[in-house]
Amino acid sequence: MKIATLNINSVNARLPNLLEWLKVNQPDVMLLQEIKCEFNNFPLFEIQMSGYDAKILGQKSYNGVAVLSKNKMTVRCENLPNFADENARYLEVEIKINGEKYIIASLYLPNGNPPYNNPHDQSKFKYKLDWTEALLKHAEELLIENKNVILGGDFNIIMTAKDVYNPELFIGNALYRPEVQNQLRRLTNLGYADCYRTLFAEDSGYTFWDYTGGAFINDLGMRIDYIFASPHLTDCLQKCIIDRQFRSKEKSSDHTILLSEFY
Repeated sequence: MKIATLNINSVNARLPNLLEWLKVNQPDVMLLQEIKCEFNNFPLFEIQMSGYDAKILGQKSYNGVAVLSKNKMTVRCENLPNFADENARYLEVEIKINGEKYIIASLYLPNGNPPYNNPHDQSKFKYKLDWTEALLKHAEELLIENKNVILGGDFNIIMTAKDVYNPELFIGNALYRPEVQNQLRRLTNLGYADCYRTLFAEDSGYTFWDYTGGAFINDLGMRIDYIFASPHLTDCLQKCIIDRQFRSKEKSSDHTILLSEFY
């Protein structure tokens, strides 16, 4: 099984790039974040013509997540259970592939940084902590009844100093604060494995480069997109690839695609 994730930063703006990549790489499942459109504006016809079923949790102009699959799927939850949220950040589906049941979620964690005009406002960071706590609780519950679980997407967390080009610049940033790093470590303590780090212990593995300042050309990036796999799937992990070429395309997202393959 091949599963990929991408913060697409507007699915309609990046649709030609996405369709080309799907045609060439043929993942079984594609997770999207920041689709930035409601259901009626999602390019469902084009996606279906490419051979993919699509489930969408949309939001006008902001956020929004989707799951594309070659196999039919059913939605298990829209947004995290027992967590009231007006933002579209979590979509969980059930898919059967070769007779095996998979629980797969596309998720987009809050950024958590304060607004520029009010740097002392911590409400967005509290929202990030609360959202991630709800994710951890649900992630633990998923493992109790399911052996094949994938949580993938834009986590907006820089896990360690080797996951960002200059960690000193990010001290105090909500992506790099120890509180959220500890929450992500708790996800691994539950038994989920960071697919990229499982295979590449030391490589930087950046998945995001800002549009400004020549960040991509100069490799001033960070690793904030992840695919986390349950223990059974981790044992089946064969590959985890970051497709830097996708980021170099015209009208690209500021993120690139992370692809994991399981036998």
